Amino acid sequence: MHLLRSERFPAMLLLVAAAAGLVLANSPAADAAFGVKDASIGILGIFEMSVGHWIQDGLLAIFFFAAAVELQYELTTGQLASRRRAVMPAIAAAGGVLVPIAIYLAVTAGSADGAAGWPIPTATDIAFALGVLAVFGRGLPSGVRVFLLALAILDDIVGIVFIAVLFTSGVDFAMLLLALGFVVVFGFCSRALDTRGRPFAIAGLVVSGLGTWFAVHESGVHATIAGVVLGLVMAQQPALRTRHAIEPWVNGVVLPLFALSAALVTIPAVSVGELSPAFWGVLVALPVGKIVGISLAGAAAQRMLRHPSGERLAFGDLVAAGALGGIGFTVSLLLSELAFESQPVIRDEATLGVLAGSVISLILAGILVSWRAWHHRRVTPSATAPAPA
Repeated sequence: MHLLRSERFPAMLLLVAAAAGLVLANSPAADAAFGVKDASIGILGIFEMSVGHWIQDGLLAIFFFAAAVELQYELTTGQLASRRRAVMPAIAAAGGVLVPIAIYLAVTAGSADGAAGWPIPTATDIAFALGVLAVFGRGLPSGVRVFLLALAILDDIVGIVFIAVLFTSGVDFAMLLLALGFVVVFGFCSRALDTRGRPFAIAGLVVSGLGTWFAVHESGVHATIAGVVLGLVMAQQPALRTRHAIEPWVNGVVLPLFALSAALVTIPAVSVGELSPAFWGVLVALPVGKIVGISLAGAAAQRMLRHPSGERLAFGDLVAAGALGGIGFTVSLLLSELAFESQPVIRDEATLGVLAGSVISLILAGILVSWRAWHHRRVTPSATAPAPA
C-alpha cells in the first residue's frame, strides 16, 4: 500500500498501463481486448453499460472524487486558501490553458473535423507530473512543488468545467433535481459520521453517493461530475479520511484501468502526412503550449504581483514546471474521448496525439527538472527534495 501512496510508483504504473493498452490494440490479441472493452455488463438486468463506459463513467468518478477532496482542502486550508497565494499559479494556469488552445486552433485551422478537440491539450495530470518531479527533482525548492500542485489543481477545475459545459446535451432537469437531493443527503450524512448515528450515516453516504452518480448519469451530464460534487460537499475531515482510504485503489486500479482502456487505440495504417490535424494539434499544443503559456504567464504574474525576490521562482524553474504541465494524460484522454465521441477515427488519432505529446513532455520535463535540480544542489549543496506525499 505504501508504494501506491507514493508519487513515483503510481506514475510508472500509469505509463505501463497506457503502453500495454497501445501494444494490445496493435497485437494479435486486439480483437479480444476490444471485445472485453465493448462487452456489456448490467445490474439486475435494468442498467447496462459496456466495460469501457463503466471504467470511464463509473470508476473515473472515484478519481474525480479524490481530486475534488484535495481541491476542497487546498481552497479552504491549503495552498489556495489565501487570494494572494492563489493568484500567481492561477495566472500561470490561465496561460497554460489559453496558449495550448491557441496553438491547437492554429494547427487545425481550416479543418472542420479537428476543431472540436481544442479542450484536449488544456489538462495537466497531477499524478504523472508530481511523479516525474519526485523522480528527478531532488534538490528543487519546495516552492516548485507547491506551484505545480496548485497549477494542476486549477487545471482540474478547468477540465471539470469543460466536461460539464461542453459535453452535456439533452439535460433531464428532473434527474438533476433528484441528484441535488441526493447530494444534500450525502453532505448531511458526512457531517453525522462522528455522532452516535455513525452506522446510519455510513449507509446514508453509500446510498446517496450511488444515487447521485446514477441520477447525474441519467440526466445527460457526464457522470464524473457526480464525483466532483460529492468531493466538494463532503465534510472535510471525513473526506480526507476517505481519500486516504481509497488512494491506493485509485492509484493502483482506477487510473491504470482507465489508461489501459483509453490507450486501446489502433495505430492507423497511414503515412505521417495523412494523420488528422487533431493529432498534430494535440501533439504540438501539449508540450509547446504548456511550456510557453505557464512559464511566460508565471513570470509575468510574479512581476505584476511584485513578489519579493526571495519568494520568486526562477524562470528556469517555471520552464521546468511548464514541461511538467504538458503531461496531460488522464484528463486529456477523457477529453479526447468526449470531444470526438461520434468520430472514432479522429478520436483515436487525437488519443495518439495525447499519448505522444505527453511522452514528449515527460522526456522534456525529466531533462529540465534534472537540470534545475542539479543547479539548485550546486548553488545550495544542502538542498533536499520535498518528501513524497
